[in-house]
Amino acid sequence: MKVPEGISMKRVKAPAALIGVLWVFLLAIGKNVCLAEPLGVNWGDISRQPLPPGIVVKMLRDNNITRVKLFDADYETLKALVGTNIEVMVAAPNDMLKKLATSERAARDWVSANVTRYMFRGGVNIKYVAVGNEPFLIAYNGSYQNVTYPALVNIQKALEDAGHAGQVFATVPFNADVLCGPSVDCSVPSGGVFRPDIADLMVSITSALNRTGAPFSLNIYPFLSLALSPDFPIDYAFFGDFTLTDSATNAIYSNVFDASFDTLVSALTKAGFPDMHIIIGEIGWPTDGNKFANIQYAEKFNNQVMTHLASKKGTPLRPNREFDVYLFGLLDENLKSVDPGAFERHWGVFYYDGNPKYALDLSGQGSADVWPKPAVGVDYLEPRWCIVNPSAIVDADVLTKNVDYACQRTDCSALQEGGSCNALDTYIKASYAFNNYYQFNYQDKYACDFEGLATITSSDPSPGVRQCRFQIGLSYQPVTASSVRIQAESSAIVVLVLFVSSLLL
Repeated sequence: MKVPEGISMKRVKAPAALIGVLWVFLLAIGKNVCLAEPLGVNWGDISRQPLPPGIVVKMLRDNNITRVKLFDADYETLKALVGTNIEVMVAAPNDMLKKLATSERAARDWVSANVTRYMFRGGVNIKYVAVGNEPFLIAYNGSYQNVTYPALVNIQKALEDAGHAGQVFATVPFNADVLCGPSVDCSVPSGGVFRPDIADLMVSITSALNRTGAPFSLNIYPFLSLALSPDFPIDYAFFGDFTLTDSATNAIYSNVFDASFDTLVSALTKAGFPDMHIIIGEIGWPTDGNKFANIQYAEKFNNQVMTHLASKKGTPLRPNREFDVYLFGLLDENLKSVDPGAFERHWGVFYYDGNPKYALDLSGQGSADVWPKPAVGVDYLEPRWCIVNPSAIVDADVLTKNVDYACQRTDCSALQEGGSCNALDTYIKASYAFNNYYQFNYQDKYACDFEGLATITSSDPSPGVRQCRFQIGLSYQPVTASSVRIQAESSAIVVLVLFVSSLLL
């Protein structure tokens, strides 16, 4: 196959066959290796100064991350993945569903441009196409209910016509609100069913997935249950001492992850698909913007997830099974909507600049002091910060007005209630807002004035308490974020927490 213009053809340094031989050799010599199912991560780029794809891909490889889930099919991103053998899920966003549903040609063109184009020898290892993203959210009021299934069918047909059948699989990432509903008793996992208003549609979609061997994809967020439900037991959000007994099956659940997973298993079984393969499209824990969103809890939860994956214990309804999981997310995204909460910009295992936030054993072997490897070759702006001028005569009302101006145009999520910089004094918080605006504007000197209240300093003003850090911007140009994706993630929160909380009622 001809290599597309602008893409260099590279051989993978370690062929899969050689890796298999080495793996067998390690087992033969008794090496104590216990890796989890290959880990996936969600890679989003809703950021003012996103890291270049080449740097991110190197970071993935340095951390032995072999699967990545994207929210689009960006050319530069996919070009950077050429020759890496990293398994990729590309995506057609919700705003394309109508066109894909009503035109087989549009589906063929999309597959040609975003899948086939990269499927040359040594190209991109595309395994999944996500058709939409959480299209049946209650908040959408049915906007995508009539187009998701036909879009899926047309993409499936386009993949088959292009010769990708059995190699690339179309799926639909679902929010947990496709399960149960206000009129359904889902107090225990055995009660799981598809939401009544879309039950027939979900069966049709699941049947289409099953026909091609594609997985069912569901997002699970224990953090949201804890953050938005005051009575939710914290031990149940983690893998703690709280237990829930399902009287119908006598199964005992010690964490909401397993309970949510088995609620889906029950729904699939009742719909006639008891052995349907399930992937967890998103799971993670944020580190800022809420009293429960901090580095300590994120480190605890994500390491527990990795240990759970490595144990291969499965769940009560699917014992001794390996999980198929994508962590959410790879990097912080400072342009995401904060309508659900300030924590939305802080899901990353890595900060905006590719530095890891905490120790996380990505192999799942349970090592306590293993840190992810940082991004290398990051191009920062100069070590300069914008702060409140200590010599300025400050009027409180003028200061507040300027802080509001800055925060409306930059990321002030760490200043919100529960945020890492919230407890600081007024002037330090104002400096934080001014500095973020200054960095967002690539350290333009006119972006550090604020009616004479601000000045530029070469001394790091970070207060050194909690996690509050005054950032230095990156010298990368912004990308245009998908407004559809931002809206989808914003509206998912309340309906998801209502579903998960119902498991305790």
